[in-house]
Amino acid sequence: MPQTTLFPPLEPYRHGMLPVDEIHTIYWEECGNPQGQPVLFLHGGPGAGCSPAHRRFFDPAHYRIVLFDQRGAGRSTPLGEIRNNTTQLLIDDIERLRAMLGIEKWLVFGGSWGSTLALAYGEAHPQQCLGFVLRGIFLCTQDEIDWFIDGASEFHPDVHAEFAAMIPPQERGNLLQAYARRILQGEPQDFLPYARAWTRYEDLRVYMLPRAEEDSDDELCIGVGRLEAHYMVERGFFADNQLLNEVKQVRHLPCFIVHGRYDVICTPKAAWRLHQAWPGSRLEFVPDAGHAAMESGICKQLVQATENFKLHGHFG
Repeated sequence: MPQTTLFPPLEPYRHGMLPVDEIHTIYWEECGNPQGQPVLFLHGGPGAGCSPAHRRFFDPAHYRIVLFDQRGAGRSTPLGEIRNNTTQLLIDDIERLRAMLGIEKWLVFGGSWGSTLALAYGEAHPQQCLGFVLRGIFLCTQDEIDWFIDGASEFHPDVHAEFAAMIPPQERGNLLQAYARRILQGEPQDFLPYARAWTRYEDLRVYMLPRAEEDSDDELCIGVGRLEAHYMVERGFFADNQLLNEVKQVRHLPCFIVHGRYDVICTPKAAWRLHQAWPGSRLEFVPDAGHAAMESGICKQLVQATENFKLHGHFG
C-alpha cells in the first residue's frame, strides 16, 4: 500500500549550530537513517524556520533527512537579522552544510520560498543534486511580489484592508516599501506590531478553507516579517526572470512540482511557467488546496513524491 500520509513523528539523531560568518550561526539537524539517501529540506518564508512536522515527509528508514533554519530564521541566530542575508549567502550556507556532513549529492525538497531557494541552489550547484520536490512555486518575479502584497484585494479585500490600515493613507500606494521602512529598522518594540500584521496577513490566506485563528508567536513574526520584507524589497537578489532563464542547468534532473489550485499566496501560474520551462518535470495541481504544505491533498502528493523517488529514483 503506497504511503500517502505523513510518517510518524521523529527526533533528530544529531543536531548542532554552524557559524557561517561573524554575524550568523545556523541551526541544523539530521533525522532518519544515517546511512540513508540524503534529502535536504528547505523551509519557506524566508524566515519561517523548520518545524517537527517537516521531518515527516520522508521515510525515516530510507532517507537521511537534513533540515536547517536559514539565516535569521527559527533557531538560527540572530533572529530576524537582515545584514549578510542574501540568496547567494544562503546557497553558500547549504554548500558549507553539505561539505560538513560529508554528503556528495542529495534530493532537494522545498516549498514556497523553499522552492525559490531550491531552484537557486540547484542552478548554482546542479552536480550536487539528485532531483527536486517543489511545492507552492515562487519565482520571485516582480509580478509575484506585487501579487503577494496587493493581489489579496481580489480575493480577500477585507484582509487586505486590515493590512493596509496599519499604514497612513498617503503611503498606501506602495505597501511593500511602507512596511519595509517600519519593519527593517528600529528596535523590536517599534517594528513588532508591523511584523505581526505582516505575518497575520499571510496566515489568513495560506489555507483554502479558513481555520480557527491562532496568534503567531513573536519570534515567528520577527523572522517572517523582517526577512520576507527584506527579500521582497530586493526581489530575492535575482536578475529579471533569473530562475526560469537558468532552468537549463537542472533540466536533466527529475523534478516533481505540486501546487494548490486555489493558492492565492503563490499563484498556479508560476508552477505552470516552471513546468513549461522544464519539459521533463511532473506537475500536479491539487484541486482542493491553497498554499499550505499541510493541506491534505498537498501533503499526500508530497509524501507520494518522496516515496516514488525512494523506489524508482524519479517521479513517474
